Amino acid sequence: MSMTVVGLVAGMALGFAGYFGGFGAFILVAALGAIGFVAGRFLDGDVAAWEFLRARTGDRDDRRR
Repeated sequence: MSMTVVGLVAGMALGFAGYFGGFGAFILVAALGAIGFVAGRFLDGDVAAWEFLRARTGDRDDRRR
């Protein structure tokens, strides 16, 4: 399935949720869609769990003082 079709389906789902359920349902569907997207990328192997859990070192200069 192409990304265009996936975007179309996601947009239609958000549209239906917003129309029939209101703004709260729209936000809930968008949040669950984002969680599902990240979970799918993780299961496909495109994202590794350590990328979210590792500590960032050397990003800020004030740690060296």
